[in-house]
Amino acid sequence: MSDRPVHELIKELSESLVQLSNKVLQNFYNALTAVKNQDEQQAREIRLIDDEIDLNEVRLEERCLAFLALQQPVARDLRTIVTIMKINDDLERIGDLAVHIIERMPEINSEMLDKFDFETMGHHAGEMTAKAIEAFVNKDRILADRVEAMDEEIDAMHSAVFKKVARQMKDSDADIDQLIAALSISRYIERMADHATRIAGEVIYLVTGEIARHTESGTYEKLIQSLKD
Repeated sequence: MSDRPVHELIKELSESLVQLSNKVLQNFYNALTAVKNQDEQQAREIRLIDDEIDLNEVRLEERCLAFLALQQPVARDLRTIVTIMKINDDLERIGDLAVHIIERMPEINSEMLDKFDFETMGHHAGEMTAKAIEAFVNKDRILADRVEAMDEEIDAMHSAVFKKVARQMKDSDADIDQLIAALSISRYIERMADHATRIAGEVIYLVTGEIARHTESGTYEKLIQSLKD
């Protein structure tokens, strides 16, 4: 590794990160489809792909650590490797969310899912993630800022699901287990958007050197307060 130009090594690591993001995004979309269609075969495939994602995440981290040890980069190159490692971790966590979604499959049926527009919500979160990766590739601070702004829409969608579930739970014939499963799926999608927002924050760090801090504190407090409004 040490005999090759640093910029080539960083380019390869960045390309591996993009490839991982594509696999993670597709698996997430497939998880939403699998739950909607109650497709157990697709659910099994999603678990297998998640194993591949975990392996790829570990390998990319190892390559980054080797780069740090052998090249001892400074300034922009150091920030780039640190950013790749952090985004790598966020992508692996998004991969885990796809598995969490299909784990809800036995607890919810298609009829209940039809009451919630998870497909739109999921694709919006996926778009956030794709744009965050695009911002990384192009070192685009403006696009990263847009991703952070998009998170508000996901929060609003999750809040709407929370309110709907809360209302339906008041019905005497409500299926509590299915409603809880629906709320969990909404929460997983919202968590994906949180990871996309963090990735955007890492891009801002890469471009400017500024460390963006994001916090989820108060999320549920806001949801509960919204029920009183």
